[in-house]
Amino acid sequence: MIEQALRAMLSGIPIGLQLGATGTGGAILGVPLMVYIAGMSLQQAAAMSLMIVATSSLVGAWEYGRKGVVKPKAAAAFSWTGMIGSWAGAFGHRLVREEVLLVLFGLLLLLVRIVMARQRHLAADRADDESCATRFPRTCWVKVGGIGLIVGTLNGLFGVGGGFMVVPALILVLGFPARAAIGTSLTIIFLISIGGVIGHMQFGHVDWSLLGYVLLGSVTGMLLGVRLDTWVSPTVMGRVTASITICIAGTLIAVNLAKLAGWLG
Repeated sequence: MIEQALRAMLSGIPIGLQLGATGTGGAILGVPLMVYIAGMSLQQAAAMSLMIVATSSLVGAWEYGRKGVVKPKAAAAFSWTGMIGSWAGAFGHRLVREEVLLVLFGLLLLLVRIVMARQRHLAADRADDESCATRFPRTCWVKVGGIGLIVGTLNGLFGVGGGFMVVPALILVLGFPARAAIGTSLTIIFLISIGGVIGHMQFGHVDWSLLGYVLLGSVTGMLLGVRLDTWVSPTVMGRVTASITICIAGTLIAVNLAKLAGWLG
């Protein structure tokens, strides 16, 4: 039990660490670690991941909120469709074979790396109109409703936060400054994850003791991640997380394709 608790804590740290440092991608690393290190099923890992992402994101959003860089109207605009999509994704999760989901998860990881690499150039490419970042008129609500639905569906289906899509959307579509995009992204992830948690609680079960250990690791990682820019340069952090993510993606795709083909038991 002690060994499993330690493995659960270790699998939770990357979730909070990357969420706090970048506002994106925490559960992308956490879900496969919970499956292969902590020995959980994908359904249980997805459910736990959403609970942890919601809690860790709330901590991070509070930290950024104290600095005045969270935009409540943008968070609400993303979240109303996102919560619906998240619940639907949690429902659909149980209808798909686990190996297929893990292959798709690996492909999603590669997509995430492409999007996150693109974020380095977002500040230069962002929209000139920043009215959505300052006043948020009705047209801004329309812009993000569909994006919120897509993010929410991925959130519920795979147990990922979806910040890798939210942050670029906030910067490119709504013209947000980078720090406001990260702080607002954490708020959005918290709200959307609630829908997925409700869905998974209806259709599955959670080991509450393991959840506590993973959550402890995640919150620790979040608090470290928020302050990470004073210790490690963003360039180094980006290279490390990129390498780890690509390795995990390749392993997920290769192992689970082999299982589907009958080459592995």
